Amino acid sequence: MYNGQSIYRIIKTHISRLFSRSSSRLPETTMSLYPSLEDMKVDQFIQARSSTYSASPSKTPALLAVQDAPNPNPVEEEMGLYPKLYPELSEFMGLNLSEDALRQALSMVPADDYSGAVAPRTSALSYMSAPITGNDCGIRRAEIRQGIREVILCKDSDGKIGLRLKSVDNGVFVQLVQANTAAALGGLRFGDQVLQINGENCAGWSTDKAHKVLKNASAERIAFVVRDRPFERTITLHKDINGQLGFIFKKGKITFIVKDSSAARNGLLTDHHICEVNGQNVIGLKDPQITDILNSAGGVITVTVTPTIIFEHMTKKMSSSIVKSLMDHSIPEV
Repeated sequence: MYNGQSIYRIIKTHISRLFSRSSSRLPETTMSLYPSLEDMKVDQFIQARSSTYSASPSKTPALLAVQDAPNPNPVEEEMGLYPKLYPELSEFMGLNLSEDALRQALSMVPADDYSGAVAPRTSALSYMSAPITGNDCGIRRAEIRQGIREVILCKDSDGKIGLRLKSVDNGVFVQLVQANTAAALGGLRFGDQVLQINGENCAGWSTDKAHKVLKNASAERIAFVVRDRPFERTITLHKDINGQLGFIFKKGKITFIVKDSSAARNGLLTDHHICEVNGQNVIGLKDPQITDILNSAGGVITVTVTPTIIFEHMTKKMSSSIVKSLMDHSIPEV
């Protein structure tokens, strides 16, 4: 276990690296946005030392207690775990997504009901090996731009874009994205809903009609209007001194959270399925393959998760052997 002096040395080392890359102070953007709880604690520690030294350089401030930390995102607290990013989305692939149904399915209970479930520790900094996330590329790769977006693709020399669509409940969804294709480079993902192709509404189309429209489309330009798959969250975690993140998964589903770990501190939940690791799609991979990706990544890892009830509904409606054999699992460029 680290003592106070060793913690400060670690923080000082990371701060000096940041200073050498930029100006003589941390950018204001990193002060207001916290990729992980660890980052928030270090930021508060830095600000506490700065304010104290400016007032009285001879005094050494104590580390801020974890339980006294303010919520860095009061908007999330007001809106709940999953903000209403889809006010008009009352169902998805036939699954009831009304507020009452979600509360029941996801077992959303007040935070007060969990009081005492996790034993507090005097300082979350004690078990951190890399407390400052900084400009970690995994966070940029895993960025979620939820809502509706436009994607412009063109065909390759074989007339392909590397995309398979599937009609589900009068909607058209992405069933497969192949590696190193226009669809993969354009950022389309398994489970995204295609609302329009070249200005035509896709509602009510069959799978065959969707593929026929793609086949007959111009090779130079195909315009998609896409709704991102719903209820995704990204959570940034820090490995401890033993290289552990603090969660266990089976068949991609998170089944256990280790007490006092980075996963516990940053709000990772059980009954959620891992979709991406540092922005790399892991859907269709076996557990040992996902474990290898987690182990080979650096000390900071951003995981993208979605509730199991949503994920299992998607895969039940669309999954097949092609997902495991042909799905794009390449590392996205940033």
